[in-house]
Amino acid sequence: MTTFILDVLQDLKKKQINFTEVTFVLPSKRAGVFLKNQLPRVLDHTLFAPKIISIEEFVEAIAGLESTSNTELLFEFYNSYLQISKGDEIDSFEVFSKWAQILLQDFNEIDRYLIPQEHIFKYLAAIEDLKHWSLEEPKTEFVKNYLAFWNKLFDYYKHFTQHLIEQGIAYQGLIYREAAKHIKTYIQDHEDNQYIFLGFNALNSAEEIIIQEILQHDLGEIYWDIDKVFFENPLHDAGLFTRQHKKKWNIFNSQPFEWITNNYSKQKEITVLGIPKNIGQAKYIGTILQELHQEDATLENTAVILGDENLLIPVLNSIPDTIENLNITMGFPLKSIPLASFFDALFNIHKTPSKSFYYKDIIKLISHQFIRPLFLVEDIDYASLVIETIDSNNMVYLSVKRLKQLAPPCASVIDLLFTNWQISIDQALSNCSNLILAIKEHLDKNSKSDILSLEYLFRFNALFNDLTQLNNTHEHIKDISTLYSVYNELLNSESLDFQGEPLQGLQVMGMLESRVLDFETVIISSVNEGVLPSGKSNNSFIPYDVKLENKLPTYKEKDAVYTYHFYRLLQRAKRVFILYNTEADALTGGEKSRFITQLELEGIHNIKHQIIAPQVPILEQKLTVVKKNAALNRAIAKLASGGFSPSSLTNYIRNPIDFYYQNILKIRDHNDVEETVAANTLGTVVHNTLEDLYKPLINSFIDIEMIKSLKSKIEERVIHHFKTEYKEGDITKGKNLIISEIAKRYVSNFLDLEIKSLKAGNQIKIIAIEAQNDILINLPELDFPVRLRGIVDRVDAYNGVIRIIDYKTGKVDQNQVEITNWEDITTDYKKYSKSFQILAYAYMMQQKGLVKFPIEAGIISFKNMGAGFLKFSKKEAGSRSKNALITEDTLIAFEKELKHIILEICDSQIDFTEKEV
Repeated sequence: MTTFILDVLQDLKKKQINFTEVTFVLPSKRAGVFLKNQLPRVLDHTLFAPKIISIEEFVEAIAGLESTSNTELLFEFYNSYLQISKGDEIDSFEVFSKWAQILLQDFNEIDRYLIPQEHIFKYLAAIEDLKHWSLEEPKTEFVKNYLAFWNKLFDYYKHFTQHLIEQGIAYQGLIYREAAKHIKTYIQDHEDNQYIFLGFNALNSAEEIIIQEILQHDLGEIYWDIDKVFFENPLHDAGLFTRQHKKKWNIFNSQPFEWITNNYSKQKEITVLGIPKNIGQAKYIGTILQELHQEDATLENTAVILGDENLLIPVLNSIPDTIENLNITMGFPLKSIPLASFFDALFNIHKTPSKSFYYKDIIKLISHQFIRPLFLVEDIDYASLVIETIDSNNMVYLSVKRLKQLAPPCASVIDLLFTNWQISIDQALSNCSNLILAIKEHLDKNSKSDILSLEYLFRFNALFNDLTQLNNTHEHIKDISTLYSVYNELLNSESLDFQGEPLQGLQVMGMLESRVLDFETVIISSVNEGVLPSGKSNNSFIPYDVKLENKLPTYKEKDAVYTYHFYRLLQRAKRVFILYNTEADALTGGEKSRFITQLELEGIHNIKHQIIAPQVPILEQKLTVVKKNAALNRAIAKLASGGFSPSSLTNYIRNPIDFYYQNILKIRDHNDVEETVAANTLGTVVHNTLEDLYKPLINSFIDIEMIKSLKSKIEERVIHHFKTEYKEGDITKGKNLIISEIAKRYVSNFLDLEIKSLKAGNQIKIIAIEAQNDILINLPELDFPVRLRGIVDRVDAYNGVIRIIDYKTGKVDQNQVEITNWEDITTDYKKYSKSFQILAYAYMMQQKGLVKFPIEAGIISFKNMGAGFLKFSKKEAGSRSKNALITEDTLIAFEKELKHIILEICDSQIDFTEKEV
């Protein structure tokens, strides 16, 4: 296929240009690689390669200045700020960096477009004065400081730029301004040089002056790459800048404007694909490449252009394994690699000085893929030990000393992670560097060392070296929060460059990297409004109308730049796939780009439009069934011999699969740290406290004075049991303090209920507290013993009637302990589980001969204490009458249902089948 670069080289050959003596100036370094590759196609003899440079390199050579990093500029700018801004209103470096970033961008734009600096800064100050404050008299201190800031902008600029020039460094805009100032001198010193400019589109004012001066001195030529369709249409943004250049540059009055080509109108196969979500686009790119690979094994004339560069990793993961040659012309942001998440978590725990650390932050750090191996000592995983101890002891905040007690061999790593960060910034940076070295040492010991991980470590080591150098040179970083801010600034500007053969195989690149390059097949992703083009954004101190007046670029010009790049990719391509996201995402809005609509309205090409929907299989929701086999039957027999508890049987009634997991397989829910006391912990504390208070009263008739004397013991017993159950959890503040008080109130209310009952003349005798029961159940159908076991909270004699009482810290109502049909007690868990439990307790105690009829069984609900003792009742169908006394007939009817449910569990022919929720 023909390419713009090849056409330029062939034209230069016709003009008999000596390539050895020519300097090619291109928009990017990437284009230079392709130009050098194309040279042999037009040469018929051996020669020294021409000099090929980017426009940035060329301008730096003219200006005699070197560009520096944005972070370095921020530190240098702060030096100027400190010298000019005297007094108490000086911002800290962290606060300064927030607004200084925007101001540096404005400095850059003002210089690139050669705007008179003093004029525009004074103009901005006058606008602010007029817009907000001129009518306010007298002006407040805040207003004075605000206006003083705007009045000092030119002073900041002047001091800062002079300081940079003295050091021989500069930001891009200043380099361009200085280059434009010195271009005539440069030309006089390089009269024998010849320059070829190619592939340019939007030029800033400095570039225009530089290139025009060179052309007017007959020291070079410029080749534009614009198609007739765009150039001749005054409304088409793809030709906006080239139309302006042809009109305004005097050189084109006497020299031809090269070139206006006619490639876009040639036949093309353009397919527009609407695909849900970004990940859907990445996956479909893989499908397209698989089909293309079958046609062209090399894919050397195929490019994947990522409108959204965050799609790089998903796209790389979607490329078929059969595609061997691949070149990526874009860096992978350091902020996206796993090590970045570790340092982000590390900085976050140290931004606020503290002697103890939140358990989730600790777990996050020691569980990180790069740190966890450092806690593996002599095959003991100390990270797991620490996490298990935190969980089991409810440790919400831990000190460094406590961590070292939990993992003594890992003390040095714990120190690096958690100690001495507040001593100095140098110490914090040293800790980070030493952590990197510790991780590297571990990787080096591993015979199967992870090369990519080592590359990550190398880049982060370089980043922290830069931070250390900046801190040593400027000493502006005063605290960890500021260090974190500067670290993030560096992190966002750094990338991990991929290595590959730049001229072989499939090309994956961003939109800007595609400048000057041509491909037969182009796949462009994320062609949505807000991405391509990016749309309105005003990250600037300069208002829109001031930019228009001073001919500074606005979002309209930036959109025109991307319009040109988009259409230029289409000019010489034969097959184009344009992908956009159909879903309404937070940032992109789910709206296809205006570029797609414009393509359709032009009517030049036949556009195929498809909406791609992923194939979503219909998954039939099947209930889990566990087939019973010999091994499972043996496990059930073993469980039956050990004894079923009433709660395990109600667990089966609720859902047989839960019974299988919890009671057969013994799978328990993971015990997470209880930051707030859980309901079951509260219940255990209340139960245990009442046990302590009432056990000494067994076989005694209680009286009012006896119960009143128990009240003085409540506080001590509740705190004791919280320490036992809640381990190292803190109940002295927050919600936990409230819950501990609730526990005391529950117990106190229970004692008040007892006193009220005694004052009413009732006699109460304590028979048993936390009575343990274990009985054999006669089941001739089974060839193994079956036991029923359980603990009854309290048994007493109330006016001579035996009561079996179960405590519930949750709310229970009377209707939850009433039953009409006995069959329902083993089928309806929600209504009758509590009735089943208390009847099971009554049945066990009656079978052991510990109680005699008549019996009452029921619940005391601590959240419904006013209802008193909630008795089990048997209601007659169709009648309002109910019987609260448990007789022999009651327990015979219950025994029938109890045996039925146990036989069902033990039946080898009845599988464990999940119940529909």
